[in-house]
Amino acid sequence: MTLILLYLVVLILIGIVLFGVASLVFGRGEQLPPLPRATTATVLPASGVTGADVEAVKFTQVLRGYKTSEVDWVLDRLGAELDQLRGELSAVRAAAGLDEPVHTHHAAPGADEEQP
Repeated sequence: MTLILLYLVVLILIGIVLFGVASLVFGRGEQLPPLPRATTATVLPASGVTGADVEAVKFTQVLRGYKTSEVDWVLDRLGAELDQLRGELSAVRAAAGLDEPVHTHHAAPGADEEQP
């Protein structure tokens, strides 16, 4: 019984050493170095957000996905930008005497069905 425990301990120690060596040799597998603590790569311009700005947004990854505060901030900024642009568009349409288009909301398939 002692011999089996000794083999098990040696096997675990060899596994730990191999894991440590592989981690040092191969690193964490990231393409970019990690961000410094308490910083974020989440950046958007103050106004005039473009498609390229949205594509360039990066979120800090945490244990269960992305940092919620960063995602909420980006969504709030984009929502405000859309509201501002729609307001400007409706003001231009009103000044030009054009009719406002009918607003239709596109819902996901099955969104109008009742949920149990």
